[in-house]
Formats: sequence, C-alpha cells, structure tokens
Amino acid sequence: MAEQIPIQFDLKVEQSFASFYTAKHEEVVRHLTRTANGTGEQQIFLWGDKGLGKTHLLQACCQHAQYLNRSVFYLELKAGKLPPSSVLDGIEDSDIVCIDNIEYCAGNCEWELALFNFYNLSRANNHQLVISAHGPANEIPLQLADLKTRMSWGLSLKLHELSDSEQIAAFTCKAKYLGFEISPQVGQFLNKHYASDLRALWGLLPKLEQSTLIAKRKLTLPFLKQILSEE
Repeated sequence: MAEQIPIQFDLKVEQSFASFYTAKHEEVVRHLTRTANGTGEQQIFLWGDKGLGKTHLLQACCQHAQYLNRSVFYLELKAGKLPPSSVLDGIEDSDIVCIDNIEYCAGNCEWELALFNFYNLSRANNHQLVISAHGPANEIPLQLADLKTRMSWGLSLKLHELSDSEQIAAFTCKAKYLGFEISPQVGQFLNKHYASDLRALWGLLPKLEQSTLIAKRKLTLPFLKQILSEE
C-alpha cells in the first residue's frame, strides 16, 4: 500500500536538511531528523507563520527517510483545493507520513473523518507522523473533537520569526546549495528591499537560479537589478 503515490507527492531535492538554514531552529531540525530516522517522536506537530520553512522541513523528513529506505508519504493540502479524502487510504502502512497545512481540512466532515481513521490505523502500526500548520494545534477549527485531541498528541515544535539578517543568511544558504553565490552587495540590496517580505524573497530564488544558469554569470548587483527589471 505504501508504494501508492498520488500526484500530490512531489519531493523537491533542494529542500533537504542540508539546505535548511537552522539559525535558532537547531532543536527543531534535530527532532525532525530523529523522527525521519525512525528513532524519534512518533508524532510531531510543526507550526509557524508562512514562509518560515515548514514545507521545506517536511520535504526534508521524507527525503531523509527515503535515503534510509523507509517508506514515505508526503501530502500538501491547499486552501479550497482538497483532494478526495480517499488519498489517505492505505497510507497508514507508510513508515512516515508528512501532511502539510493540515488546517485546510478543518470543517470538511469527510476529510476530518478520514484523517481520524488514518490517525488510529497509523498509530496502531507504530508508524510516524509529521504535521504542519500555521498555528498551534488547539487553534485549528476542527469539528471532530476526537480528531482535535489527536492533533495535540506528540511533540509540538514552533518555527520562530527570523531577523532581517537571518532571513538573508537563510536565502544565501539556499542559493549556495543551488549552486550560485550571494555577494555581500547583493545581500545588502535584498536585505533593504525584501527582508520584510520573506515570501517575496523566497519567490525570487527560482528566477535567480534560472537566470544565472542561462547567462552563466555570477549574481552581481547589476545583474540582479537587470533580472528584476525584466519581471
């Protein structure tokens, strides 16, 4: 059953533990790595604002577990675009399941019941579960009381806001992992114009990666401004 991979299963190789800038989140990464290994917590609830790296870390868990030949299942839920709840059928056989943006199923009776049944089967199999949300478990407006209780089982980990300098350091870390350097001048420019909007900053990354690869140029400040002017 664990081999059944739906179209939502999309692991991005660049989103690994190695490419995550830990900053003040060393303990979070340590717990998630142990769970991905199969030696950590049976259930982890990861929460924090958008843009802080929840998806990155869930993807990293799955990739790390796959490297260790563990069966994995990753599912990203999107607002207003829930897949059929049958996507959960059989995934309790996976060694580790990661479900991103769990709050988007709140209020959907069919989904809540399917998730509740999955919880019970997965836990009976002694398999591991990592869930992410934008807020703490007790604030998710679930209608099924027993499901809400289960959300609070296990370890709760919060991702904290990064300072402006930490955001640029995180961006520089990811860029280096992708194969291009962020010079101090470029970093200062990004810090001035993008550090207050982390989601916009991350949105630049694919474009900068593609542009440097196509042009075979280093990302100098004039080249960055040229790329931005073409948007």
